[in-house]
Amino acid sequence: MLSRVADSIYWLNRYVERAENIARFVDVNLNLLLDASVVMTQQWAPLVMTTGDLDLFKQRYGEPTAENVTHFLTFDQQYSNSILSCLRAARENARSIREIISSEMWEQVNTFYLMVKEASQTQPIAQLPSFFAEVKMASHLFAGVTDATMSHNEGWHFGRLGRLIERADKTARILDVKYYILLPAVNYVGTALDELQWIALLKSTSGYEMYRKRQRRISPTDIAKFLILDREFPRSIQFCLVQAEQSLHQISGTSPGTWENTAERTLGKLRAELDYIMIEEIIQKGLHEFLDHLQTELNHVGEQVSKTFFALEVIK
Repeated sequence: MLSRVADSIYWLNRYVERAENIARFVDVNLNLLLDASVVMTQQWAPLVMTTGDLDLFKQRYGEPTAENVTHFLTFDQQYSNSILSCLRAARENARSIREIISSEMWEQVNTFYLMVKEASQTQPIAQLPSFFAEVKMASHLFAGVTDATMSHNEGWHFGRLGRLIERADKTARILDVKYYILLPAVNYVGTALDELQWIALLKSTSGYEMYRKRQRRISPTDIAKFLILDREFPRSIQFCLVQAEQSLHQISGTSPGTWENTAERTLGKLRAELDYIMIEEIIQKGLHEFLDHLQTELNHVGEQVSKTFFALEVIK
């Protein structure tokens, strides 16, 4: 497969997944405010902090109000990681490889982009919860259409690899939001508001029902374990890394437990680290510090995938 084609399929899936997770990102805050029945101004700054783009936001918007942060992350055409920008990039990647992907995939990503573009011009903030639900459903439809209509060959595995790396990164960031929310208000720890925040966080990953089927009470340690180390929940970091590694081995043709390139080695090391770590060790080290380490390593995995499979080599 041409590296250009593999690159486009990989990023097409990453961008669609990123758009969905940003919708989850903002939606959890809207749910927190509704559940808490109080306006917490510090509630919006953490969302921009965890994206790593706080300086850019302050230059363009100043105060991190609900309206400013929501517009920045959702509809800002000049911010490359807004939902609108991600879907524009996804659509462009899909357009460049229309002869490779199925017509159903193209139609879904095109419809998805046009829906968000129209909403950016007409969507009042009061209706955003229903809009974010549409974004999440459209992303699920794209993933389902991809799995149902595209041959599960090398190209499909590149797309799956991109989707899972992106999902693992965003699950870590969504979980890390709780740290930033608690940082200026530790007196909320253990209160009813604290429990509501953990419930909202689970809901933002579509994990609340699956978590409650296993645990009867809301426990921060158990929730962190569920979202980081669970081997069966499809949005947990561990699940994503295991599945991503399987696709990477399918692409490279290597056997599980072996590696032949830096992408496989980097992803394998990170997956193995989660295989043997316990949640008590993570809490002892510091949940925020561990999640920060995970995000750094996931960025490194993405860099190695690009370097190994997509980068152009100079022929001397």
